[in-house]
Amino acid sequence: MAWAAAVVLVVAAAVLSPASLASASNSEGDALYALRQALADPRGVLQSWDPTLVNPCTWFHVTCNGDGRVTRVDLGSSNLSGRLVPELGHLEHLQYLELYKNNIQGTIPAELGNLKSLISLDLYNNNITGTIPKELGKLKSLVFLRLNDNRLTGPIPRELTKISSLKVIDASNNDLCGTIPTSGPFEHIPLSNLAYFPASLTTIQDWKAQNCKVLQHMTQTAEREASSLFA
Repeated sequence: MAWAAAVVLVVAAAVLSPASLASASNSEGDALYALRQALADPRGVLQSWDPTLVNPCTWFHVTCNGDGRVTRVDLGSSNLSGRLVPELGHLEHLQYLELYKNNIQGTIPAELGNLKSLISLDLYNNNITGTIPKELGKLKSLVFLRLNDNRLTGPIPRELTKISSLKVIDASNNDLCGTIPTSGPFEHIPLSNLAYFPASLTTIQDWKAQNCKVLQHMTQTAEREASSLFA
């Protein structure tokens, strides 16, 4: 029995040891450094992201919690270009990913759906292409999803309607097609946050006829809201 108790103590010590925390920090540092390598950084805002340092909590624009786990990445308006990387999905304690107002290209990695603690995903005002990954529907803590002013295509994934915590979503000024969700959190989100209305159009019928961005089959409520924009 004493031998068994000793084994339990050794295992518990291993789980809680500084070495295990350092390993987690290294994993998160590797993920962030992969992002740095994928980005062009003319202002040098990522200069402190040194992969030889054990703990990324010492890097500028990175915030950690009391356990040394990364909870925020704040890189908005940093004149960055390049692409997002799937390694970001390893930041399992991340709550805020702020990359708005840059010139990021490429697609949104489906691996971002692994960020179960994420509260805010701000990728607006970039040059991101491709579709909105359905995997984002797994972000059950998400409150803010701002993807507006990019070059996204395809539908708004129905999986997003299952995020009960979602309060703000903006996907306007993209090239989205398909139908507009009206259930779950989308019930109270303004239609103008989901679709772009060209100034040259004077009626909702013209908008429907000319634009794939119509996101067809709107409900009567959504159509009344859209029509009011032209009143």
